[in-house]
Order: sequence, then structure tokens, then C-alpha cells
Amino acid sequence: MFTAGTAFLEALKEAGVSYIFANLGSDHPAIVESVAEGRASGRGFPAMLTCPNEMVALSAAHGYAQVTGEAQAVIVHVECGTQALGGAVHNALRGRVPVLIFAGATPYTQEGELKGSRNEWIQWIQDIADQRGIVRNYVKFDYEFRTGRNIKQVTHRALQLAKSDPKGPVYLVGAREVMEEDVAPVAIDMAEWPPIAPLPLRATDATELAQALNSARRPLVVTSAVGRNAAAVPALIKLCQRLGIGVLEQSPVCMNYPPEDALYLGNRWSEPYQEPALADADVVLVLDSDAPWVPAVSKPSPGARVFHIDVDPLKLDIPLWYFKAQRVFQADCATALAQINDAFDGMTIDAAKTKERTAHYGKMHEALTAQWNEREQESGIVTPETFTAILRKHIGGDAIILSESITNYPTVINHLRPSKPGSYFLSGGSSLGWHGGAAIGAKLACPDRLVVALSGDGSYMFSVPSSVHWMARKYQTPFLQIIYNNGGWRSPKMSTLAVHPDGYASRANEIGVEFDPAPDHAAIAAAAGGAFARKVERPDEMEAAIVEALRVVREEKRCAVLDVRVPHL
Repeated sequence: MFTAGTAFLEALKEAGVSYIFANLGSDHPAIVESVAEGRASGRGFPAMLTCPNEMVALSAAHGYAQVTGEAQAVIVHVECGTQALGGAVHNALRGRVPVLIFAGATPYTQEGELKGSRNEWIQWIQDIADQRGIVRNYVKFDYEFRTGRNIKQVTHRALQLAKSDPKGPVYLVGAREVMEEDVAPVAIDMAEWPPIAPLPLRATDATELAQALNSARRPLVVTSAVGRNAAAVPALIKLCQRLGIGVLEQSPVCMNYPPEDALYLGNRWSEPYQEPALADADVVLVLDSDAPWVPAVSKPSPGARVFHIDVDPLKLDIPLWYFKAQRVFQADCATALAQINDAFDGMTIDAAKTKERTAHYGKMHEALTAQWNEREQESGIVTPETFTAILRKHIGGDAIILSESITNYPTVINHLRPSKPGSYFLSGGSSLGWHGGAAIGAKLACPDRLVVALSGDGSYMFSVPSSVHWMARKYQTPFLQIIYNNGGWRSPKMSTLAVHPDGYASRANEIGVEFDPAPDHAAIAAAAGGAFARKVERPDEMEAAIVEALRVVREEKRCAVLDVRVPHL
């Protein structure tokens, strides 16, 4: 037996896919049969994991790929399952995550003309004009298999695109008749299907950037995601420390620069004030950022020289996008930073100027650290800052931190202070519910590392915790879940007050964002997956709850969920 379904699974194996996160339907008999045959014959296909929810499936593939850089696969059911992927496709696109999504399609024959022809009533109501169009705005490539004879080549092309910068999701469709087709095995040489090589700067561009930074009075790096490639972090540290360049993170989606370093100037999100370091900079180097500042409230000075390096510097899939820059370079930042560092070989660096810059930014860093430390002090109530500081003491520097804490994004990064490349991630997008599935994917990728997922109570409910914790128990992927429970959606409240500070909503007791009565969040995880569940409501409960939760994850190998009651909206 060798069908198109078998060829598809074999192609995934050849491409290095370890897991298929699957939500199966009536369109997948060929896949199900090929998996069963593969197990019986020892073909060694990727492991297929049952995912009761499509959003969780794609988020799990997302988390695995973030930690390893390796593309995984997701299988969903026709157009219904494609729609149920929801915002996870947005997250994969904006997070530049390589993942292959495969959906079946309703059969295209109805009188038994071919194997796989329609035999269930639902196959008429699942027939739509343009299934691929559902996700076309969110994928790098979409295609429908038209024959099983080239299914492996098409699959490898899709993954080649997914893994080439800017990385992202790809979407394939196959009707039952095609997937059931008997085909001849095709030998594939994977050396012929590499992703494109990382793009470098031209040598003259690297020299120009080195000279601009060297001559600057107040050089500043602004980044959101340079640490997506862990190799870029030491290169950035080397550059900044040799010249005394400050580093400002704008809505960071990963660990980009060690927070304890004297040149680290903190992180911005949507705070309504001008960033002093940005206003004072005369040379700004933007590295991998979709939105390096919010011009309506904070931007560089008019005389600043701005240079932008990114694998996608023009943001071709963001219609309204323009930021001031003197020069724009399409390049891989890890490669570009290594080139800029090399350009300093033989170049004279003013040691006195470097010392003065380092001292200047060091004072700013000291003031920032003092603010963080002050907010961590016991105040008689449970606050996100005090709780997170205690958590930092116990999780260790090797933990993988997944943050979907929304209005507590700054709290998590400032008080956990992740300093190891590849240890801290956001989804990279803005559709909530990523963290639960991502924790499963991260734990599958790194079974020996502690995985900590931090969320608000709203994002926790978006994550479909019943599916997440069922999967975590079934596939033995225990992680620690922290819920910063403020009783509702704080983010839309803050957005409304920013636009209407003295409006009716500012005086209303309820504006449609409150979760009253409060759900028992931790109990959902306990019921669905046997998780350890505890509420934390008083300061004297915080440390003991963290210690016990970590013991459960590490020793009992099951999830632990702490529902931390922080001040209400």
C-alpha cells in the first residue's frame, strides 16, 4: 500500500517534522489509514497527537517551532477546522513561525466514481467556493493537491517556503479522492530543498553602519525580536559593550538582551509618553521590529539618523506601515551583527567616548533597576510585581517562559528578567489563547526543561484550558501555569480610557469587560487534566504556593495552575 496520504506523511518525515498536531474529520480516511499502516509496517512517520481544539493544535506547533526552529505540522477538518484555527494563524504569521497546515477538502465526486467519493451528507454542506481563501491573508503559500503523483514535491516546496525568511505558516489542501490515489514511491534528495540562506549585508553597508555607530554621541539599538535567532544575542551584546550602545526593547516578543546588563534601558509597550533615550539618540539602529515606536507619542528626534535591519524591512503584508529611516537593509540580523562587529577590526574606537556612553546609560539602567526593585517590595496585598519576583527566585535561569500576560507584559519581563537566549517568548501576534498550546509544544521540544506559562485571566480562557490540560496529561507535558487574575479584560478598559479619559466609560461601574461572577480557573485544569490547582489571595500564600506547584510539576510530572488574585481592574 502506498497512497498519496502515505506519500504526504513520508514527506513530512523527510523534512524533519516530529509531530503532527491533528484534529481529524471525515476528510482524512487516507491519512488515518496510512498512519495505521505505517505503525504496523514500521515506516516511522511523525507522531500524530490528538488535539480536541484546532487553536490549541496550531499553538502547540507554534511553541515547538519557537523553541527549536523546526517546522511542525497541523491537520484540520475541511473549511470548518480551517476557520477554527482562528487567531492562531495570525499569531504564526506575525510571529514568523514555520508551520505546515493541511486541511482536507470535501470530495469532488458524488456517485462513487473514485475511491473517497462523497458518502456522507455533511460533504455537501462543507463544499465552499474558495477554502484556501479563508487563510490566504495569513499564510506565505497555499495550494491544493491535484494529484498524488507530485504530492511529496509540493509538500517540500511548502516547507521550503515556510522555513525561508521571513518564516511563516503555509497551507495545503487535499480532497479525499486525491489522498486515496495509489502512487509510486518517489525518492527525494533533501539537499535539493533547503530554505534560502540567511541574507547578509554588503561589506560596504556593514562598514557604513559601524562608522555611524562609532561616531555617534548617543547610539541606541531598538529591537523587538532580534533574539528569535538566539545566535544574534551574543553578537548584539558584543557590539553594544564594545561601543557603549544603549538597548531599548519595543514590545519584545523574545529574549533580546540581558536585563541585568548596564546598557539595557528597559522595554516599552504603549505607554503614553515620550521615551527619553529615544528622543536623545542621534543614531538609532532598529533590529527586527514591526513597530519600533508609536509615533503619536514617542519617536526619535528629527535630526536622528535611523538605520533599519530586518528580514522583511518593508513589511509587505502590513498595508499601513512607514517609519523614518535613513537606510533600510534586508538582512538576517545575526549575520548582519557579526558583519558589523567584523567591520570594527582595524577601526579606531575612541575608548573615552565608549566609557562616557557606558556610564551615561549605566546611570539610566541603575535608576530603572531601582524602580523594579521598589515595586517588588511587600505592600500588604498580592501584586503582579511581588508575586513575579518570588517566582523568579524559584524557577531558575533555564526555564522556558511563555508570556501572554497582556497588561502585565512589562511586569513579567521586568521581574522575571530572563537572560538566556531562547528562554522567553510571546506569540509574536495579538490573538489571545496561544500560551496553553505553546506550553505543550515547548515541553515536547524540551522535556527536561521547566516550562512556565503566564497569562491574564482573559487570555487563559481564550486558550481553551479544557483541551490544553487534557492534552498535557495525555502526552505527559507538565508545565506551570500562572494566571494574573484581575477579574476581567483590563486591556480594552485601558484603551478606552486612553482615548476617552473623561468620558462616560471612565465613570461607569461596568463597561462589558468584567468577569463577574468569577470562574474557578484552576479547577478547570484540575477537572480536564488532573492538574494541581490553587488560588493565591494573600501575600503570605505566595511563596508556599509557588514551591508546591513547582514540586508537583518536577516530581509528580503533572501540570500546576496558580490562580493569583491581583487587584481588580
